[in-house]
Amino acid sequence: MNWISNYVRPKINSLFSRREMPENLWRACDECGQMIFHRELTENLYVCPACNHHMGITPRERLESLFDGGVFVEVDVPEASLDPLQFKDQKRYPDRMKDARKKTGETEAMLVAKGSIAGVTAVAAGQDFSFMGGSMGMAVGNALIAGAEAAVNAGAPLIVFSAAGGARMQEGMLSLMQMPRTTVAVQMVQEAGLPFIVVLTHPTTGGVTASYAMLGDIQIAEPNALIGFAGARVIEQTIREKLPEGFQRAEYLLDHGMLDMVVDRREMRDELAKVLRLLMKLPPRIHGDLPAPDPAELATEADAAAPEKA
Repeated sequence: MNWISNYVRPKINSLFSRREMPENLWRACDECGQMIFHRELTENLYVCPACNHHMGITPRERLESLFDGGVFVEVDVPEASLDPLQFKDQKRYPDRMKDARKKTGETEAMLVAKGSIAGVTAVAAGQDFSFMGGSMGMAVGNALIAGAEAAVNAGAPLIVFSAAGGARMQEGMLSLMQMPRTTVAVQMVQEAGLPFIVVLTHPTTGGVTASYAMLGDIQIAEPNALIGFAGARVIEQTIREKLPEGFQRAEYLLDHGMLDMVVDRREMRDELAKVLRLLMKLPPRIHGDLPAPDPAELATEADAAAPEKA
């Protein structure tokens, strides 16, 4: 055994060899091109610190940032029939599903979970636009119905984060039937006297907009989110008029009364906590470790501090 060639030389080469930099450490903002370190981007919930552009975020990451301590329990969703129409275009539908599942690590385009938001039990569902454009098929319909049932059984509000390009064409009419199904699910929550809150994210279009995404008791959107049914180009060609600046964007819809508020993603948890406690008729959230003051003690102190009447 040659000790110099077999041990010393490889050791020296390893010390002086150039280490390759992983490609995913930095990401360019889609809007301004600013390079952002991956750890900073994650901590900032995928919001560009330079221009405030809201990038895409997975439902799992969104729910981790929403629930207390990032802890939640996934709600079981009934499995939908795979490829009920035996659909095939450039690829077979099952092959597209395999690709989407491998890409996202999720089984479908909607994740439903139950947890606590500032001490308020809630059920939340998030759509994943990277999973076949967040398209609404039978599985998404099943997921929303399962979320509605879980909310009613727990006496908890239901929050939906929408992000979709519309119905899933590979399921044809079965996909379109999810519009009335999900509408009935929303009605079930509302008839139980429970809040239904929708957070519209970029983009929310098509049949999702025409069903549950516009039925919230409170309608919230992320900044500059594209929200609409048909595309702007189709509308312009139909009405033969130039659309106004910012048409179908969150701020435009807020100005025209279709939204209640536009909230930065980094502030979404706190805003939802306020809204939930208000709608569930709970006292305001107490920050910090100190216990809430006793109303009886406050009344006694107020009486003692009040000046005596002449």
